[in-house]
Amino acid sequence: MSRTAYTGARIFDGELWWERSALVVNGDRVEGIIAADSPTDAQRVALGGGILAPGFIDLQVNGGGGVQFNLTPDVPSIATICKTYARFGTTACLPTLITDTRQNTALAVAAGISAVEQGVPGFLGLHLEGPHLSVARKGAHDPALIRPMDEGDLVALLAARQRLPNLLTTVAAETVTPNQITRLTEGGVIVSIGHSNATYVAAKAAAEAGASMVTHLFNAQSQIGNREPGVVGAALDLGGLWAGLIADGIHVDAATIGIALRAKRGPGRVFLVTDAMSPTGTDTASFELTGRMVYRKDGALRLADGTLAGADLTMIDAVAYVHKTLGLPLEEALRMASRYPAEAIGIDGERGTLAPSKRADFVHLGDDLEMRRTVIGGATAWAA
Repeated sequence: MSRTAYTGARIFDGELWWERSALVVNGDRVEGIIAADSPTDAQRVALGGGILAPGFIDLQVNGGGGVQFNLTPDVPSIATICKTYARFGTTACLPTLITDTRQNTALAVAAGISAVEQGVPGFLGLHLEGPHLSVARKGAHDPALIRPMDEGDLVALLAARQRLPNLLTTVAAETVTPNQITRLTEGGVIVSIGHSNATYVAAKAAAEAGASMVTHLFNAQSQIGNREPGVVGAALDLGGLWAGLIADGIHVDAATIGIALRAKRGPGRVFLVTDAMSPTGTDTASFELTGRMVYRKDGALRLADGTLAGADLTMIDAVAYVHKTLGLPLEEALRMASRYPAEAIGIDGERGTLAPSKRADFVHLGDDLEMRRTVIGGATAWAA
């Protein structure tokens, strides 16, 4: 295997900063971090400053590069999505299918299985966001396609998980039963609460049944009230729940994010997602989503009635937002995009930090967080 030593940049390994050091990669794995002047037979790559950090992991991305997964649920779409976001530091992602027909859902799962077999770089598995949601908190999901989970749906999810490395599904805590959640999680499916108008008690019951996550915190879910904490209250109060966050300054106010980060009980944490759609990485002004038009304007994506429909966001932009606008330390902003999502779905033994023997997935950033290079499995996937 080829060995490469990346030198000349500060290194953040997911926990600590390393100065005057080199990241040594052996094939598709991290070999270790050594002093920059240590003797080595590895080929040296001088980076000329900046920062090396773990690659970003996006657990909710609906499209990009001009493709929308719901419109074309196939392997080329998955490959385009993964390739598009490599430009913005994402080294692994879950292409996301929002509420759709049984047929399209089956096509998406088949495409995901084929993407695994073909080894599409950056493909981590699938996120099925719906259709078992609350119409009251539908957001941009088509209410005509939202429905309860039946036995056939549950069996299909369990079967899909057997052939996918990771499968995440978003459900409403009040429409999917605790027993169904337990069966899903025992079968390896990651269950997230979202698009839900559930009470705190119902959300807690879902968490006790095995749900381990909340989808896009604050958006399309019951809010904290003085007598009813809702899904948001459950997400912050229950330590077993992780929570995805769209940090674009549009979906959630900066002050609200700050309050949530200070309030979140561990070990579960808040991590970054993009919820990005097909226009990202293009100059497209509008696109179709389950038969309705979505319009891109002023950094937001909205239906004609003004409802937010995903986000016009990349992971590096989200990292920059929580660091520069919210004032989070850079290392914490980076963890929210890499280590925490890896921990949230249980792949931290393989990804999320630059520890020895882990996958060599990392980004090279400029000192002002501009993208310079993305490496996936030891191979350069994108370079400026």
